[in-house]
Amino acid sequence: MKKSGSIEKKRVEFRLKAEPGREIFIAGTFNDWDPTDTKLKENRAGLYSIAFHLPVGLHEYKFVVNGIWEVDPENPEKLQNAFGEVNSVITVG
Repeated sequence: MKKSGSIEKKRVEFRLKAEPGREIFIAGTFNDWDPTDTKLKENRAGLYSIAFHLPVGLHEYKFVVNGIWEVDPENPEKLQNAFGEVNSVITVG
């Protein structure tokens, strides 16, 4: 239950399967699109993940794999951004 005056947040886990030993970050509306702020952890060879709490609502994001921006291949929800490119989208709620 949400307390009065607080922002409701929910736990969200992001996962990506990639070559072992990669450096993978997530960038999106929830971290000011910072490509080096939020690093995913390699849990098993080639499976990367991170979990954190996001405010309820729509959030755009991309993975940054060894410096290259990529949409989430497991998420069919996408939106075109102001640069004519596509971002992955998650709705928390």
